[in-house]
Amino acid sequence: MTDETAIAFELPHVRAAATAGDQPHDRISVRDYVRDVEIGAFLSERGVTQRIRFNVVLEVAAHVAAQDDDVDKVISYDTIVQAIEHQLGAERINLLETLAERVAERCLTDRRAIRVFVRIEKLDRIPGALGVEIVRMRKGVAAVPIRARAPLPDDAPIPAVSCADDRAALDAVSGPTVLCVPPMGAVATDPAGEAARRIALLAYDQGAWAFAADDSRCTVVATRTELDWALRKGLICIWAPSKIVLDTMPAPADLRRETLAAWFEALLNR
Repeated sequence: MTDETAIAFELPHVRAAATAGDQPHDRISVRDYVRDVEIGAFLSERGVTQRIRFNVVLEVAAHVAAQDDDVDKVISYDTIVQAIEHQLGAERINLLETLAERVAERCLTDRRAIRVFVRIEKLDRIPGALGVEIVRMRKGVAAVPIRARAPLPDDAPIPAVSCADDRAALDAVSGPTVLCVPPMGAVATDPAGEAARRIALLAYDQGAWAFAADDSRCTVVATRTELDWALRKGLICIWAPSKIVLDTMPAPADLRRETLAAWFEALLNR
């Protein structure tokens, strides 16, 4: 039996070989793939990039590609690279664990894939490297579906996003509704630089809290989880946009209220 402790810090291809069992599979790998990425849950990690290193090994079913020398019969190395690049471009992620899960999930969509080892490390947070490694196996015959990044569960109501800010208009609200209310004070609608952009978004957050404070029917929502909960409770949602805007790619550059509302409604209906 393999001593898992002894190989705990080996690269994924070594761990894959050591845990292969009696019938080892073929493997393709991408090693030391380094990208500059905005990732992390700390405020100091927002608005900046850091080096992230990927090591991925994908175990695949046996094939006759070597005998036939036929590129169409093998899983391309690009399968791994594209899985990484697709997820990096899809959205901003806080946790390495989440990024590793998404990369593994996408690699396993190919029916010939059997097991994947994904190691992701941050290279700039400490003098060495800190990271996470996961091992995932495709179950059954059908490919593992890529997780649809639906903002709400399937049975949740999809709300309209309104710019109405007249409190009297709240009496006419029917059905699931999200309000994008004016910011607290004047803001730049096309802010130059990360600091100005964050200040403008925080002004919208302040406006949301001020608006909701005077009406018990309203609640401030800053995340999709909060939105789902509030809609199920029948509350009127006042959107504090900074978190979702900063966490989503591509985010709107134009911070006019009408533009933000239209962008958020489109996001909810993806």
